Amino acid sequence: MSQPEAETIQALPSERRIIVEIWPALLASALGLLPFTVLSTFLVPIADWAGAGYAETGTLRGLAGVGAVLAGIGLAPLIGRIAPGTVAAAALGLMGAAAIVGTFSGLAALAIFCLATGVSNALLYPALSTAAADRFGSTPAAGRAATLVMTAQTLASTLGAPLLILPAMFWGWQGNLIAIGIISIALIPAVLRYGRRGAVQADPAQIAPAKPPARVGYLAAFKLLSQVPGARALLLVSFGRAGAFMGHLAFLAPLYAHKFALDASWFAWVWSVSGGAFFLGHLLAGRMLNAEDSQRRTRTVMIICLATGLVALFGVYLAPVLPLAVASTAMLSASHAVVSAAVTSLLVARCTQVRGTALSLNAAGMSLGLFLGTAASGAAMAAAGYLAAAAVLGVLTGIALLAALSLRAATTDEILEGQS
Repeated sequence: MSQPEAETIQALPSERRIIVEIWPALLASALGLLPFTVLSTFLVPIADWAGAGYAETGTLRGLAGVGAVLAGIGLAPLIGRIAPGTVAAAALGLMGAAAIVGTFSGLAALAIFCLATGVSNALLYPALSTAAADRFGSTPAAGRAATLVMTAQTLASTLGAPLLILPAMFWGWQGNLIAIGIISIALIPAVLRYGRRGAVQADPAQIAPAKPPARVGYLAAFKLLSQVPGARALLLVSFGRAGAFMGHLAFLAPLYAHKFALDASWFAWVWSVSGGAFFLGHLLAGRMLNAEDSQRRTRTVMIICLATGLVALFGVYLAPVLPLAVASTAMLSASHAVVSAAVTSLLVARCTQVRGTALSLNAAGMSLGLFLGTAASGAAMAAAGYLAAAAVLGVLTGIALLAALSLRAATTDEILEGQS
C-alpha cells in the first residue's frame, strides 16, 4: 500500500462519526418502509375497513411498484439538479400525506396510499443515499455512508412488524399510519438542513470537505451516467439480484408450509432468520467493502456472493430437512445483502457527479426486478411447481452474475473521464 493510500485510510472517520453525521437520513430511511409494513401486517382489518377482499386489497401493493419504476426513471436526474435534501424532504411530505389518506375508508383511498407511497420511496432512498455520500466526497466513507442508509431500511424491515403491533393495540392500525404521517412531516426540517448542498463533516480535520457536484441537465445526467465505466453492468446486477431475491421471498411461506408443514407462527421465526441475515450481511459488507478504496475487491466479493446465492437458492428448494432449508435461506439472504451493498458502494464510487441519477435508476431497476421476478416465478410455480419457480429465479441470478463478471476494475482516470 502506498503512503498516500495509507494516509487516506487513516483519515477516514469512524463508523460512529459517520452515523452521527447522517442520523437524519438513517431515521428517514427506517421510517420510509413502515407504511407498507402496516399494510402487510394489518391486511385483514384494513381489507375489512375498505370493504374489499384480502386478495383485492393486497394486490394494490403492486401500484407502489408501478409508481416506483415510473418515478425512479422519470425523475432520476432531478436528484442531480435539485439538492438531495430538498428531494428527500418533498418525498417525506408526500409519504406523510399518503399515510393520512390511507386511514380513509375505501379502495380508492388505499390505491392513492399505495401509489403515492411507492413514488415517495422511489425518491426518498436515492436522495438520502446521495446526501449521505456527498458529505464524504469521493473517499470510501462515502460508500459506507450510502450503505448505512440502506442498512437502516433493512433493520426496519426486520423489526418493523413487531414494533408496530404494540401501539396498534391502543390506537389501531389507523393510529400507526397517523403517527407515521406526523413523524414524516416533523422530520422535514432536519432532512432539509442535513441535505443542504455544501454540507461538510463535523470534524473538517478528518477529511477535507468535498466540493458539491455541479448541477447537471436532465438529459445530460443520463448521458454522463452512460459514460461511467461499468454503470450499466451494475444496474443490471441490481435488477437481476432484486428479481431473484424478491421472487424468492414472495413464495417462501407457502414453500415452508408445503414442504415442512410450518404454520404462520413458526414461519415467522424463519422470516426473522432471513431478515436478520440480510441485515447483518448488509451491515458487515458495507463496513468491509468501504474500509479502503478497493473496487477490485468489491467486484470479487460481489461475484463470489452471487455464486453462493445461486447455490443457496437451490438449497432452499431441494433441502430434505428443515435445518438445512433454514441455513440455506439465511445464506441466500446474507449473500444478496452483500451484493446489494457492493452495488451501492461501486455506484457511489464511480458516479460521483451523477450519484443521484445512478442511485435513483438503481432503485427503479430493483422495483422492476421485484415486479418481474415475482410475476415470473409465480407463473412458473403455478405451471410446474416450486422447482420451476427456482429455475426462473436461478436465471435471474445468472443474469446478475454474468453482468458482474463483465464488470472490470476501472482506473481513476477512466472514472474521471466518464464524468467529465
